[in-house]
Amino acid sequence: MAGRRLRITHRTGYRYAAPVVASFNEVRMTPTSADGQMLLSHQLQVSPRASVQAYVDYWGALVQSFDVQEEHDMLEIVASSLVDVPYGHAPADGLDWGRLRGGSVRDRWGEYLVPTALVDDARADQARAGLVEQLGNLPTPALAVRGAIEAVRDRIRYDDSATGVTTTAAQAWEIGAGVCQDYSHTLLSILRGMGIPARYVSGYLHDEEEQQGRTVVGESHAWVEVWNGAWEAHDPTNDRSVGSAHVVVAKGRDYDDVPPLKGIYAGGLSESLGVSVEITQLEA
Repeated sequence: MAGRRLRITHRTGYRYAAPVVASFNEVRMTPTSADGQMLLSHQLQVSPRASVQAYVDYWGALVQSFDVQEEHDMLEIVASSLVDVPYGHAPADGLDWGRLRGGSVRDRWGEYLVPTALVDDARADQARAGLVEQLGNLPTPALAVRGAIEAVRDRIRYDDSATGVTTTAAQAWEIGAGVCQDYSHTLLSILRGMGIPARYVSGYLHDEEEQQGRTVVGESHAWVEVWNGAWEAHDPTNDRSVGSAHVVVAKGRDYDDVPPLKGIYAGGLSESLGVSVEITQLEA
């Protein structure tokens, strides 16, 4: 089956309490061209106008950076992309525990096994240590991944007012609520605790059912990729397969590696303009 052609418009920015004389910003809103996904076009509009430079970061994401060296009280960014997304991805063949926890896997994917500021070591948390041990004793890593997803979904209730971008996996688990970022971080903490390499994926999500001309309004989305002989994607927030509705933008250890927008500025306090993402399926 064919995949989808999606048009994505991502709007965001900041409003400042007092005029800002200079700001430097990084944007990660460009869909990747990899693993069957193909970026057809991309445009970044910045107001006030600025010269945009692009580079690929350590984790493989395309970063567009710019600085505004004139007084301004608002920064608005609009990223427009057209991308072809494959129908689906082949599942990993799967490894046994011995091979997965072997030295070659640790050496190759060690950066996706260690704790980070947002993804703690679940083995060190009394609330999750028993779960990690229980899942790690299942016959195969594949069964452990499935069990970890079910445990996260049983624990976390979707609530977009319960957490923020700085909420850690441990905090989200304790609160028992959060958004896609929190589902992903808590899942990562459990998987890495079992010795399963796992990484955070940032992107966009269209409707589960295909519908040409259908525009979905939302925000950025996040899910997880697990190494089990190959990278295999899982969406713990929706408990659905990752395929033609999922658009990959960036991958890293956690959200801090892949924020859609971050920057520094000289001036007063700021507040977000909010985020608006419109995704429309087009005729391929």
